[in-house]
Amino acid sequence: MSIINKNGNQVTIKPGKDVVASMANEFRAELNSQIQESPSELVIDLSGVEMVDSVGIGVIIATHNSLDQKGGKLKVINIADDIYGLFSTMRLDRHFTVEKAG
Repeated sequence: MSIINKNGNQVTIKPGKDVVASMANEFRAELNSQIQESPSELVIDLSGVEMVDSVGIGVIIATHNSLDQKGGKLKVINIADDIYGLFSTMRLDRHFTVEKAG
């Protein structure tokens, strides 16, 4: 279960564990329930996440697409260096904000 913080029209979701196939359905459901509320910005905080597999990336891309249709923005923050490299290689940073861990 992710930690979800709401601040005005911004929602931050922190999965706190690797975003991989074994947890993807639960994470997708959490994200979708927040998207239904049409936040202007949804932030996925990847603090403590060491791995994002192809299924996890698919969930993040689907979240971006759903938010985009509703006029919302996706931001992925506190990304570990190797995951950031993967996101950059896939050019995901051209579609939504991607920020390395501070």
